[in-house]
Amino acid sequence: MRILHTSDWHLGRAFHRVNMLDAQSAFIGHLVDTVRDRDVDAVVVSGDVYDRAVPPLAAVELFDDALHRLAALGVPTVMISGNHDSARRLGVGAGLIGRAGIHLRTEPAASGTPVVLADAFGDVAFYGLPYLEPALVKDEFGVTKAAHESVLAAAMDRVRVDLAGRPDDTRSVVLAHAFVTGGEASDSERDITVGGVAAVPAGVFAGVDYAALGHLHGCQTISERVRYSGSPLPYSFSEAGHRKSMWLIDLGADGSIDAERVDCPVPRPLARIRGTLEELLAEPGLARHEDSWVEATLTDTVRPADPMARLTGRFPHMLSLMFAPDRDPDDPDVTYARRLAGRTDQEVAQDFVAHVRGAGPDASERAVLGAAFDAVRADDAVREVAR
Repeated sequence: MRILHTSDWHLGRAFHRVNMLDAQSAFIGHLVDTVRDRDVDAVVVSGDVYDRAVPPLAAVELFDDALHRLAALGVPTVMISGNHDSARRLGVGAGLIGRAGIHLRTEPAASGTPVVLADAFGDVAFYGLPYLEPALVKDEFGVTKAAHESVLAAAMDRVRVDLAGRPDDTRSVVLAHAFVTGGEASDSERDITVGGVAAVPAGVFAGVDYAALGHLHGCQTISERVRYSGSPLPYSFSEAGHRKSMWLIDLGADGSIDAERVDCPVPRPLARIRGTLEELLAEPGLARHEDSWVEATLTDTVRPADPMARLTGRFPHMLSLMFAPDRDPDDPDVTYARRLAGRTDQEVAQDFVAHVRGAGPDASERAVLGAAFDAVRADDAVREVAR
């Protein structure tokens, strides 16, 4: 069976101030063409279809267009909700839409109930595990600890129980939206944890033939059978080095995997450049970036006048301007933002405790801070579900 694995469309999202709807529409067209031209048997979309719980109308219309075009091809599609989606909204009408071959899986309780498709060699069971917010689903899965690993492991136990009751030659595909150990994050994913540990080991997917992952925006191979497709478009400059693509997976009769990357259309290349203003304006080697979306970091010790306007004269698609003066690290003028760069909310809180008290929090105090952050996040998640 030939499977096209994609995820993280983030319909409705902009890239800095650039509306990405046309680029997203071009990707949908490319997806449909690939399904038709490469004889795809099934499409899997592993979450974050939309960029937010209540997407703009134009994004909903594009999603509707995608569903109609995929259904018209007669190729089954399995989709799950991600942490950016409203599971309830995305799942509205799932039963009716399923009759057209578009299978939406947004309910955690249905994790062990697959969409069963068949090819010449037998059945392939597709299990859709939507994004599992630990605090909201721990009771459903009967786990005592609200942690990503425990709820995903419990969901996978249901998958394995169902699979064990099927014929021995049944092959299996799991769709999941999670941060799996070994994956490389970028700046554009919304953090799925605060106080707890987000990453789950790839071993939780043991026993299935292929795990089609979503959440991380870079196309990645965790193992032969566990892969991220990544987002089809860039949503932060940290993705400047990404090759945006989908996975074309040939699932053999014996469960073997043959994987090929299918490149996605690039609306415009990304470039991150760094130097003094005069260097960036004069450097001949930067000419190749003059048609790119550009993030510039200025290293001038004194902030120059009108840097954005001057840089835009050379780089018309300048989108982001940052300042990182070349100074001694002990210089008191080093900005607060630079001191916080790359630190989590909990680490910032722990630093504050150390600053106020003269000593950082001990293990039990760190656990209290973590629980407090998790409680706030769970409360936000409940409010989002209720919207």
